Amino acid sequence: MSENKNIFCSFCGKNKHDTNILIAGSSAHICDACIEQAHVIVNKDKTTEKFSSSNINLLTPKQIKEHLDEFVIGQDQAKKVISVAVYNHYKRIINNDDNIEIDKSNIIMVGNTGTGKTLIARSIAKLLEVPFCIADATVLTEAGYVGEDVESILTRLLQAADYDIDKAKRGIIFIDEVDKIARKSDNPSITRDVSGEGVQQAMLKLLEGTVVNVPPQGGRKHPDQKMIALDTKDILFISGGAFNGIEKDISKRLNTNVIGFKSKSKNFIDSENILQYLLPQDLKKFGLIPELIGRMPIVTYLNKLDKDALLRILIEPKNALINQYKLLFNIDNVKLDFDKDALILIVDKAIEFNLGARGLRSICETVMLDAMFDVPSNKKVKSLNIDVDYVQKKLSKMVIKKLRVA
Repeated sequence: MSENKNIFCSFCGKNKHDTNILIAGSSAHICDACIEQAHVIVNKDKTTEKFSSSNINLLTPKQIKEHLDEFVIGQDQAKKVISVAVYNHYKRIINNDDNIEIDKSNIIMVGNTGTGKTLIARSIAKLLEVPFCIADATVLTEAGYVGEDVESILTRLLQAADYDIDKAKRGIIFIDEVDKIARKSDNPSITRDVSGEGVQQAMLKLLEGTVVNVPPQGGRKHPDQKMIALDTKDILFISGGAFNGIEKDISKRLNTNVIGFKSKSKNFIDSENILQYLLPQDLKKFGLIPELIGRMPIVTYLNKLDKDALLRILIEPKNALINQYKLLFNIDNVKLDFDKDALILIVDKAIEFNLGARGLRSICETVMLDAMFDVPSNKKVKSLNIDVDYVQKKLSKMVIKKLRVA
């Protein structure tokens, strides 16, 4: 009994009677409280190690693109450009050469609505298992005006990383609708442009890399608020926008309106996919300041989705829209099938309305609405087949106008 009283935890010094469990080793003892504390420390070290510069799971560009192919249909050029840029960005983080510093590979994507800009960025973040957030550029204003400060972008990233600064430092931020902060003319503004040029100026140091004091809960900064210092030099910024009307600037630069015999030029220009000729100078003409373009050196484009691509989007990806509807009906013990002609008609309508991949969901919802309303109440229905006549009948009730591209 006297021997037991003299047994102590070798880590915290507690007597055996003051612990729930005291585990004996060859020459030491450890109590249950120290075991739990050690477990927390080990898990924390593993998380830190995962995001340390020397232990990043670096995938090759081909591996990144193969992953994107599972979720994003088409857009091979954009996926290739982004795969290389992401690979080089994380190679930059693990670079140990003090003599040569590799510049950041921030990306800007130009493409019409529904072509897959957000999906590409989200899929890459999921693959790399890094914190990811989407920031809407339309709500940003210059500091001191009603709206959100540029630093609010980093607040969202911190929240996505559960306020783990080491995780957030290696995250990905997707800035959506970046074309909406274009300045109103190509010339420098002599008046305040609080939601355009002023926002672009505020974003410069953020994109390049600097230590920013971020309000942890968002909102306006005030002197008494506790701030979190976050270094943005290893954060990858991907921005995307539709840039409606930029095709006109590209066409004007290419001088596509050729008259007379010169129309049979050897330098054939594909007017259907004019975005493939996009250059940084076109973004400057649109209203992005040269300093911002310089900090987003990787410029890529997304083509309009053709009929074949839209049909594949309906049925091929892991989270394909048709598979989602089949699952919804399967939960009600109803087997749902679609005829190929019915799917082709849905795709034709999406092209007619110029809505891209997002338009497929709107059209499918219109087609399936009555069935989703009636079938759950009718236990006799065990299967449902959607044919072209059914789709045509439902679409005839659809009140939607064709979108016109200015």
